[in-house]
Amino acid sequence: MTFTRIGGLAALTCAATYLIGFALLLTLLAPLGFGTGEIDPAAVVAFIDARTGLMLAWNTTIYLLNALALAVLVVALAERMAPLPGWAAVTRAFGLIWATLVLGAGMIANVGVERAAHLYPQDPGAAADLWATMHAVENGLGGGNEIAGGVWIASVSLAGMISRSLPRPVAWLGLATGLGGLVTLVPALGDAAGAVFGLGAIGWFLGVGVALLAARSDVTSDPLVRPS
Repeated sequence: MTFTRIGGLAALTCAATYLIGFALLLTLLAPLGFGTGEIDPAAVVAFIDARTGLMLAWNTTIYLLNALALAVLVVALAERMAPLPGWAAVTRAFGLIWATLVLGAGMIANVGVERAAHLYPQDPGAAADLWATMHAVENGLGGGNEIAGGVWIASVSLAGMISRSLPRPVAWLGLATGLGGLVTLVPALGDAAGAVFGLGAIGWFLGVGVALLAARSDVTSDPLVRPS
């Protein structure tokens, strides 16, 4: 199996982690206010006490697994852009920054769950305060804003459009998704923009994954990298 196809599988893995994340977010976690500014720390730590393993598994999937697959995808896409060394270097840098932030957010999220679960039986209030603090740090790294992800997806998509190295619909979707990520910087629009980014990223990862899996191994003849 070529590294390009490994990158395609990594892209599909990223899409799968987003789908799993949304599935739990819209069902079991919705009553807790997860993903909104109305999140209830007291309700969250009560949920953690009852389902610690589920929360750890969810964080591990949406953050840690996603970050590891993302790092592979970043390198695979950068290698496919070898004929455009400047763009390749820029997208690799932005992508690895994002993967690092996602990985860090996941480790902090899991530590917050573990500490809250430990404290809850003795002091639910302290557990809620600790979890809320850890969650704020988690959000700062990548759970609550999508600046790094928006910049990376937009830069890869722009490079793909300029060089005709990505299918045009995928590139346009990536630009729209990247814009949604940047808009999460605006507090009043953060929740809606985050949903746009997440849903757009699912489609974009799927599109990139299919394109990479269909690509030939020879870079110069690969349909994902054509000379301008």
